[in-house]
Amino acid sequence: MNRTAAGAVAGITATVAMTAAMRLMFRALPEHDRYPLPPRLITDRTFGPTGLPAAAGERGRRDLALAAHYAYGAATGALYPAVAQRIGGPPMASGIGYGLAVWAASYLGWLPAAGILTPATRHPPARNTLMLAAHVVWGAVTGIVAARLAAGHRTTQRRESVHRGVP
Repeated sequence: MNRTAAGAVAGITATVAMTAAMRLMFRALPEHDRYPLPPRLITDRTFGPTGLPAAAGERGRRDLALAAHYAYGAATGALYPAVAQRIGGPPMASGIGYGLAVWAASYLGWLPAAGILTPATRHPPARNTLMLAAHVVWGAVTGIVAARLAAGHRTTQRRESVHRGVP
């Protein structure tokens, strides 16, 4: 498996863990901070003008938000190996750093710039804490899984080379 595909698989795997963490932490939020989480808000605001969320009904809106969330996790995960190769360090640490960079680029950068969400600085502290922690989980899992997949790929390549008589 090439590095980009390994990163995408790692990103999807990490999104499973991240989603579970978000759901658990959401329950601990103060009642007034329990409005829809970013994946749902982003999806509703991005696809809302098309009429798709309204036509899909509540279940369809949840499914669309989840699909978009996983697609973004895969896409950002696919970019991780190139970044990790440049910065180096232990996979968990570089993954966490990358996860926090994804959070900052998204919630302080392109989402507000595109008019999709208000910047994180205008959200309640408990919500930001939840999203930062979720991105730490995502980054850690992405880093570890991508490293394991890459190590497996290198081991397979070595075995194939030895099998073909290549040192």
